[in-house]
Amino acid sequence: MSQLSHQIQLLRRPTGLPTPADFALREVPLPEPQEGEVLVANQWLSVDPYMRGRMSEAKSYVPPFPLNGPLDGGAIGTVLASRHPGFKVGDRVSSMLGWRDSFVARGEQLTLLPATPLPSQLFLGALGMPGMTAWAGLHKVAKLQAGETLLVSAASGAVGTMAVQLAKRAGARVIGSTGSADKVAYLKTLGVDAVINYRETPDLDAELARLAPEGIHVYFENVGGAMLEAALNQMTVHGRIVLCGLIEQYNSNGGASGPRNLAQMIRKRILMQGLLVSDHWQHYGDFLAEAIPAFEAGALQAEETVSEGLASMPQAFIGLFEGRNTGKMLVKLD
Repeated sequence: MSQLSHQIQLLRRPTGLPTPADFALREVPLPEPQEGEVLVANQWLSVDPYMRGRMSEAKSYVPPFPLNGPLDGGAIGTVLASRHPGFKVGDRVSSMLGWRDSFVARGEQLTLLPATPLPSQLFLGALGMPGMTAWAGLHKVAKLQAGETLLVSAASGAVGTMAVQLAKRAGARVIGSTGSADKVAYLKTLGVDAVINYRETPDLDAELARLAPEGIHVYFENVGGAMLEAALNQMTVHGRIVLCGLIEQYNSNGGASGPRNLAQMIRKRILMQGLLVSDHWQHYGDFLAEAIPAFEAGALQAEETVSEGLASMPQAFIGLFEGRNTGKMLVKLD
């Protein structure tokens, strides 16, 4: 007899900022696992800003989410039944089959979690895609060097908190930008050298000039808009910009304007490169080899903002664009 899975499905393509009415919680039957398949119950689900792009039909590097079907996203779960030799009942696994409480999948869709006493949900955040994104952006794209000055926008988010910590470990001077006093205080506990509360800074250009009098060597860009424009003015000659995200534009319906000072890239010979973590996933083992021991030793920290229950998933996702998370935004299932 098959069991039931509860799923968050996309009902319609959002216009602007998504609303809970764009989603529906539905119950669907699950088949029995066949040869080579595994039944998994999820315990932790991830919401990430990139998912907003997949809710649109605009052409991108990944296909859009289908309407009236479950969305995809990072998940951590436990094997309940297995007909695959590589997985046994009780194994903890990661997958991209989130936005649901259970599923049946082929073994190649699952990854066994490494043996570590660290909390399993770290593999959705600091030890998962966001952490790997920060590591790849700093070391594979920007090639950050000790002594350089790094600016990180959205520095209190899942990627940003790892970027600032990894950069400090690499010997950089780090400036973070965030949007509230409590997030400023949190970033200071991570060892960030200077923090900008952009909501209370009327002249970002002047503040960056004050905080980085010798210029910014690397900008880890997660936001866009006014901060990108100010950063371009303060970049050093041959500075590097890692273009990881533009969250300010994700709900703009094409109305956002670009920076007015792109000529700075010519004058200063600035390199700007887009970052997709999937291009660097072959180095994930190298990242874990550095990050897992650092977390186990307490040298790296991870903050989480947790919502409870599958039904809270849409609101948790929307909260990413309202600044309601510090660190990784997660949904915990019963």
